[in-house]
Amino acid sequence: MKKKLPLLLRVTLAVILIQTLIFKFTAHPDSVYIFKKVGLEPYGRIVTGIIELISGILLFIPKTIWIGAMLTLGTISGAIMMHLTRLGIEVNDDGGTLFITAVVTFALSATILWTKRREVNFF
Repeated sequence: MKKKLPLLLRVTLAVILIQTLIFKFTAHPDSVYIFKKVGLEPYGRIVTGIIELISGILLFIPKTIWIGAMLTLGTISGAIMMHLTRLGIEVNDDGGTLFITAVVTFALSATILWTKRREVNFF
């Protein structure tokens, strides 16, 4: 179980990231609306999608798990800030689903980064 839980966390996080890519890369109306509202459409939507794709891939390469978690943590922090400052908790009558997903993503990436903290090497 001790080895399966970290993998389960990474898979869950990657599934969330990949699921959001579909909306970003296909210019789904909800995704376009969100990025227009924060003034980052279309480049912010596309760049965010690319970062999330890279993060998802890095989560499955043993030596880069911490980098994927850190990229995800940084990206999702921006998303949470946009929800709290410009978008609001509820977007397009979604009942707060996007915000809750962002918070879950933040928690998963922070947990993964914490478990890999000994591997973080900036120098």
